[in-house]
Amino acid sequence: MFERDRAARGAGIVLEEVSGGRAVARMKVTEEMADAHGIGHGGYVFLLADTAFSYACDSYGPVAFAQGAQITFLAPAQLGDELVAEAVERTLAGRNGVYDVTVRTAAGTVVAEFRGQSTLVTGPPHSG
Repeated sequence: MFERDRAARGAGIVLEEVSGGRAVARMKVTEEMADAHGIGHGGYVFLLADTAFSYACDSYGPVAFAQGAQITFLAPAQLGDELVAEAVERTLAGRNGVYDVTVRTAAGTVVAEFRGQSTLVTGPPHSG
């Protein structure tokens, strides 16, 4: 799936880990990602979080899509920062899932918290 993910690859996102309900992705904040204030644009932080969320949702095999997401920015991403997004499944019910993603700098500063809701579009509903 990652080979076809042009948006993630175009932003330099690297997928580090995918397992049942969990994914970790990494991205370096480059000059091209700077906003008018000279810090990392929030859209790129969202893209990184959304990418980790996407792979956590799809980690079981059936195709899942986002049905909603929100992000809270807690600290600016600086140019040159190596950001790491860790997505963790919180709950699955039928075709719906809820996932939390924390985006941190390599030094451990939390840049953003993201919560995404997914829905399965193929495959059987989740049990439980």
